[in-house]
Amino acid sequence: MAKNYKKNSTKDLINAIVFGIHEKKGLDVDVLNFKSIPNSVSDYFIICHGATKIQVEAIADSVEMEVKTKTGLNTWHKEGKENAEWILLDYVDVVVHVFLDTARSFYHLESLWGDAEIKRIDSSPE
Repeated sequence: MAKNYKKNSTKDLINAIVFGIHEKKGLDVDVLNFKSIPNSVSDYFIICHGATKIQVEAIADSVEMEVKTKTGLNTWHKEGKENAEWILLDYVDVVVHVFLDTARSFYHLESLWGDAEIKRIDSSPE
């Protein structure tokens, strides 16, 4: 489980993640809900993208800071900071994917799970 775990709801975690994305003007935020899918790797994926590698890295840093501040949670695992084309932040129940716009178009994760409920989040901060 994640370090410094406090009793927080998944909704609080998702809200902190989305706020962190919006703070750095992350684009096209989608929340994929896998709770009704048996044997899924996580309960939720949150997917967004930035226009430059600098923005992608800034979004990921903002998400980590907001989650730590608002919930006390640290990432359980993270990957991709070296090249900043696809940064993954794993909070166990929620996995965040921050893409460079071209990488998001290429991988198109949203299309891989036809059974998942996908919710587009408004691009304005809460």
